[in-house]
Amino acid sequence: MNCIIVDDQPGSRQLEEYVSRCSSLNLVGKFNDPLTAIDQLSKQNNIGLAFIDLKSAGVSSLELIDSLNNPPSVIVMASTGRYARTAFDHNVVDYLITPVDYSRFSRAVDRSLKTVFQKSAVNNENREVFIKKESTLVKLKILDVVFVEALENYVTIVTGDKKYTILYTMKGIESQLPSEIFIRIHRSFIVNKKMIRTIYENSLDLNVGNFVRNFPIGKSYRSNLMNDITIVDKKALAYQNQYSNTEYAYNIYY
Repeated sequence: MNCIIVDDQPGSRQLEEYVSRCSSLNLVGKFNDPLTAIDQLSKQNNIGLAFIDLKSAGVSSLELIDSLNNPPSVIVMASTGRYARTAFDHNVVDYLITPVDYSRFSRAVDRSLKTVFQKSAVNNENREVFIKKESTLVKLKILDVVFVEALENYVTIVTGDKKYTILYTMKGIESQLPSEIFIRIHRSFIVNKKMIRTIYENSLDLNVGNFVRNFPIGKSYRSNLMNDITIVDKKALAYQNQYSNTEYAYNIYY
């Protein structure tokens, strides 16, 4: 995630060092002047996070960020907690009291990443794309896609009641679909995670319209799938996998 720092204090170099150590962050600008930073944010829409030192930028900088069309998430830094209530009134992600250690910094970054992903998921659910069907373009809501199937040089995009076959690669369509909603489970299948009903040892059941269809899970994709979903009791699942293999042996793969 691209980020900026607005801080003219002597300790700001430590913050830069923390950012450089965090693999999920990419520092694209450091500003001593908050107005210059705000101007940059208004021109560049791909900045997801701003570290704002209140002594350098002032509380008014939070109001300016709020006024932007596409404001980034904000992590505030201050020497006291005096402005915490005001900062959270402006929906900042976190409030760090300096000096801050790397562990506390990391927790703040993790919180900001979750915020960004949640916003992204909401935006993606409302996204629409146009699919070419013969000589016309059909508008399709991303969330309506149930699964995608590879067919040699084509892919078939399937909703609850319709199919669209287009000239496209599986890798290409995978890069276009939001990972918050879709996951590849096999070299031939990408599925909508919201439609998954049951996961077995080597396959899963997917709600497709009014029917339930079984899909194979490729060996190289299973680990990613299991890491992506939320499992209430992983120990229980491990026990079930260990002692109930015969149940999974009779799944029918399509």
